Amino acid sequence: MAPPTVADLTSPSSWTMVEDKFSPYAKETLTKLIAFMHEEVLPAMKLAHAQLPTDPEKRWKTVIPIIEQLKVKARKLGLWNLFLSKAHYPEHGVPLTNLEYAVMAEILGRGGHFAPQVVNCSAPDTGNMEVLARYGNPEQQKKWLLPLLNGEIRSSFAMTERFVASSDATNIRTSIRQEGNEIVINGHKWRVIGASWISGAGDPRTKVHLVMGKSDPNNTSTYSQQSVVIVPADAPGVKVVRPMQVLGYDDAPEGHCEVIYDNVRVPLGNLVWDWGKGFEIIQGRLGPGRIHHCMRSIGAAQAALDLMIQRVTDPSRKTFGKYLYEHGSVIADIAKCRAEIESSRLLVLSAANQIDKVRAKGALKEIGIAKFVVPSMACRVVDTAMQAFGAEGLSQDQPLAQVFAGLRTLRLADGPDAVHVHQIGRRELKRASQLHKTTAEIKKKETALLEEHGLKAHL
Repeated sequence: MAPPTVADLTSPSSWTMVEDKFSPYAKETLTKLIAFMHEEVLPAMKLAHAQLPTDPEKRWKTVIPIIEQLKVKARKLGLWNLFLSKAHYPEHGVPLTNLEYAVMAEILGRGGHFAPQVVNCSAPDTGNMEVLARYGNPEQQKKWLLPLLNGEIRSSFAMTERFVASSDATNIRTSIRQEGNEIVINGHKWRVIGASWISGAGDPRTKVHLVMGKSDPNNTSTYSQQSVVIVPADAPGVKVVRPMQVLGYDDAPEGHCEVIYDNVRVPLGNLVWDWGKGFEIIQGRLGPGRIHHCMRSIGAAQAALDLMIQRVTDPSRKTFGKYLYEHGSVIADIAKCRAEIESSRLLVLSAANQIDKVRAKGALKEIGIAKFVVPSMACRVVDTAMQAFGAEGLSQDQPLAQVFAGLRTLRLADGPDAVHVHQIGRRELKRASQLHKTTAEIKKKETALLEEHGLKAHL
């Protein structure tokens, strides 16, 4: 049986809308990705889970064999580092736009955490690679970026902290100070990604942390107090305290960890870009990262809806002589899920297109809206699908519960919903002055036109 088409997996109308924006290379890559997902990745997902030991010690020391095997195949097919656009990163990127990658990321989102790893497009490595590609010096790029681009190592990003309200990043307390030709780091982080709590820190392949802390706490500008430093994972003083769980899932082997940096010393050359540039670096990192999460979330929601449709049309699951879809509001629920996925996809495609035109900094509105709309939408769709599956939908026999846990995390990761909602609301309020001015001009012309016809304006 032939693999499905992009229109089958996404939407015929949305594909028609963006197809002419795809280069021949992008179309060829997308076709190869869909076939690779259909023939190799999705059939291997259960094996990948089976190859991860349940033993609490061994699972954090395991490199899943099938993932490494599929990485080799993916790279040979040219399905590698698809997120890194050559337009923004000429030396290291691939000839894909963010819009083109958006559709590919939706396809990858059907494969949970597993599929993006296979094509080296997995967080937090994607954001860290972008940081090093944009802000890293040649030595940093040679030592850390190239192995990440080659999929030889993994990384973590350490920003949020346990004992402060980290949704306001100016609150972070980790100290980064220069002593001679060294930088000394002291801090207590969690959500160290790859280690969110420190994401990625638990993975045996994780060799480097990007750590954000305060290097100039007395600077009058609260947004110039922070810097970002490269810390080798095996540097003396780096202590992984514990892996954190998300609704009971540990996401091993990469996981999300609590990490202490206790008098960690690194060379002065490990400073990324310059002192006081931490906020600018993380905004450059988080913008594309937020939209990548949204792209994959749509794929996860679509996969959940597909499972639900199969469940409610399964003749072996009839109750009281009827298919499940013939009961209650199931048909209406399916329709609402479809509508929400379609509208969210348009939001993400719009944001990706805007990033291509004006970079992430010029697309903050579109990224912000997508960030608080899409994960919530996906959570609702997965929750609806779980309801159709009954108790099985909450169990390990279906992927829905773990998918829901990951999606629920995204309503907090890279900034909680409330922060993005507030930012978008304030941005909208800035239009008030111009709206009042425009309305007054129209009102003036309206009054003159009424008087010209012998009529009197009442308001």
